[in-house]
Amino acid sequence: MRVLVVEDDAVSRYALESALVDWGYVVQTARDGNEAWQILQREDAPRLVLLDWVMPGMDGLQVCQQIRALGNQPYTYILMLTARAHKQYLVAAMEAGADDYLIKPFDEHELQARLRAGRRLVELQEELRIQATYDALTGVWNRRRIIEVLEMELARAVREHRSVGILLADFDHFKQVNDTHGHLVGDRLLKEAAQRIRASLRSYNALGRYGGEEFLVVLPGCDARDTLSVAERVRSALAETPVQIPEGAMSITVSLGATVVGPGQPTGVDRVLQAADRALYQAKENGRNCVVLATHSECPPPSQISNLKLEI
Repeated sequence: MRVLVVEDDAVSRYALESALVDWGYVVQTARDGNEAWQILQREDAPRLVLLDWVMPGMDGLQVCQQIRALGNQPYTYILMLTARAHKQYLVAAMEAGADDYLIKPFDEHELQARLRAGRRLVELQEELRIQATYDALTGVWNRRRIIEVLEMELARAVREHRSVGILLADFDHFKQVNDTHGHLVGDRLLKEAAQRIRASLRSYNALGRYGGEEFLVVLPGCDARDTLSVAERVRSALAETPVQIPEGAMSITVSLGATVVGPGQPTGVDRVLQAADRALYQAKENGRNCVVLATHSECPPPSQISNLKLEI
């Protein structure tokens, strides 16, 4: 596991780094609070932090407060290191957001034990975060998280005056699959579908299980043409190759409803989802295994939905 050592004294910093490397940690160092804060704002920041209290620039308390003010996940475990032994300083450190407090000079065995406890907490927090944001069956975002992503991308689209494409994909005849072959086969097909959809997307696209046999895809920066292109790529990825099940090969298809929010166009999540859902309904009416694009994202009535069908 990676650890950030924040210490302005070069000798102490080197001693900590050497001990941590010997214990199997990957160490990154910062010479003061300002440098530490720059590192800790990155997405790939270490989640274990050994933080000196008294430093030039931002001190340890200020760094603690800044980290906790972010309120983001995954969790950052902070072990405060200081020569200040009075009880009032321990209270101040904990109130600022430190998880633990070690008084200098400290025993290496005690430091190692505190770090093990911090590592267990970070790993537990990560496990809980995964359970709270990912769908257990398919491994993609769960409903709550994908809707949060949609909200964020819609807000960003307004700020940055760019488009967002939305796809709502629904398994065709999925109830029939469950009724005929059982839920284990249905689960197998859902996992396969999620893998194929994800493989059809770019790294910056988002995929989540919207419910049952439905998947929601968020496409930042995509206009109508791009959105339809991705939708057809998804449709083809599922339809072209059958899935092997105990009874043999089974073909799977999805119907897709698509909609686009134009650059800077304010709209709510509910309206966007309703538009995609209307387009999905039309795709089912058109014979399934096709894509329909809603011409407006503001919940168009059926007469305003494009009758586009992308033929197989």
